Amino acid sequence: MRLPERMDQASSDRDAVSRPAGRVRSLSLPRRYIRDLMRVCRGIPLVSISRRMQLGELARARSAAERRIGWCALFLKAYAVVARRTPELRRVHFSFPSARLYEHPLSIASLAVSRDYRGEPAVLFGHVRAPDRRGLDEIEDCVQRLQQAPIESIGLFRRILAVSRLPGPLRRVMWWLGMNTSGRRRAKYFGTFGLSSVAGLGATLNTLISPCATTLTYGPVAEDGSIDVGLVFDHHVLDGALAATALADLEDALTCEMVDELDSLPRRETLELRSLPRAA
Repeated sequence: MRLPERMDQASSDRDAVSRPAGRVRSLSLPRRYIRDLMRVCRGIPLVSISRRMQLGELARARSAAERRIGWCALFLKAYAVVARRTPELRRVHFSFPSARLYEHPLSIASLAVSRDYRGEPAVLFGHVRAPDRRGLDEIEDCVQRLQQAPIESIGLFRRILAVSRLPGPLRRVMWWLGMNTSGRRRAKYFGTFGLSSVAGLGATLNTLISPCATTLTYGPVAEDGSIDVGLVFDHHVLDGALAATALADLEDALTCEMVDELDSLPRRETLELRSLPRAA
């Protein structure tokens, strides 16, 4: 009579080993922020479009410059240059209290930044105001600060974490106010366009969800200088034809204005020649 009991006990022990118990973990503040962000973006009709760009000349100009300007800074400024000439790229849709569009006077880039928060990978969002009015060196400094400076030293990071500490009902009220009551407030908190990329990890984002009317992404640069660039846009604000034109204009800005500015920076060859000893 005891044999079956022992067999049952042995079977239970094997099940416990083969099926270890999981554990419940509370959401960190950055994960809570992403959850809130996804919730408020549910009603935005996002459409994606992509274009393969030939940026070999830009890559060569970037390599020749004394300071290595990141691709992120190049895309931020080039897209802001296009948005300066295309007001639709600075607009956002509101449905409360009635359907309307708001057009911001300048571009505010919202950059998704991967950081470490208390030992956990986290995505935070930092802003670069009016990239089209800044030099590439200054934009690169802004990007480096968002990526490397202490999280507590960046105002928008502190605001994100502070709001995420609030109780759920209060957070939902604050998100609604930020998204629906003022165009200037929405641009201040969320930017006028977004940029998110994992090209540095050798991958491409195929789907993006964002509160911005347009969000840009790009993949790794191929050996021939080609690169896949994607744009996710709010169909309330613009249509596919304008989005396609914006990508074509972006390629022009990258291969013209950005190449010209890189060429105006100190070049590595010049520095090497200056360092050579003069003939007697």
